[in-house]
Amino acid sequence: MTTYIERFVVWLLVEKGYSPHTADAYQRDILEFHRFCGDAVLPGSITPTMVRSFVGSLYVSNAGASVARKLSALRTFFRYLQREKVVESDPLIGVAGPKLGQYIPAFLTVDEVFSLLEAPIASDRYFRRDRAIMEVIYSTGMRVSELVAGNMEDFDFESEMVRVRGKGSKERLIPFGSAAKEALLQYLPERESLTLARISRGLAAERTALFLNGQGTRLTARSVERFIQMYGLRAGIGVTVTPHGLRHSFATHLLEMGADLRMVQELLGHVSLSTTQKYTHINIDHLSKVYDLAHPQAKRPQS
Repeated sequence: MTTYIERFVVWLLVEKGYSPHTADAYQRDILEFHRFCGDAVLPGSITPTMVRSFVGSLYVSNAGASVARKLSALRTFFRYLQREKVVESDPLIGVAGPKLGQYIPAFLTVDEVFSLLEAPIASDRYFRRDRAIMEVIYSTGMRVSELVAGNMEDFDFESEMVRVRGKGSKERLIPFGSAAKEALLQYLPERESLTLARISRGLAAERTALFLNGQGTRLTARSVERFIQMYGLRAGIGVTVTPHGLRHSFATHLLEMGADLRMVQELLGHVSLSTTQKYTHINIDHLSKVYDLAHPQAKRPQS
């Protein structure tokens, strides 16, 4: 079965355009199921009862969201096996996953975002880069994985547009504002210094990546997550700040200002409008609070 798992991972990466991170996660989940069933088991001998037993065992040490993710990986794997005619039927048909509450994305207020953007100071080693990264995420709403994959050639400073490669290798164009443009222009000399320092060590220059680490190579998503969380603490924001939180803030603030839901869907790179519609629940809550605070008849005195 391990051979089929390896082929499945290649299929995810090459044909489906999944990120290496997602493909690795799918592989770990399927290998966990493989170990549960036994190393000698063949795909065609797996039954719905075996799958249900595996799912039941997961609840001992996993939250509902983790169980749902592992089940999703298995569904994708067995659909692939059906496509390749390795199995005749899908053993996950009829296997129910956990019922999950609707996830409402966390987001920052406009004032909190401004405080975060001003958190990098001159004494920080890479403050221009860090400020530029946060400005770009808030200005475009791109995922952190899309940001660190961004290249110099993707940013058109004249038109203030950036080409983003999203999930499934799908591309989209997103405008970025003047604040992000200015932050990027201030960062470029810092990038050049990192490149020259790398060359001085006898190493090949990084020619394509826009955002570099201290070694002069492409920055990782984990590094971005780490320093954004640090700046959130410095700014005194009461919640853990993440790149995803900035992305959510971008979408929420656009909708609060009257942006069309389908336009926000396009900017975020969501395949389904239902994914973007989560943000409307946030705005309903926001509008209700504003109404309660502002409308003279919102809260009538008790008689």
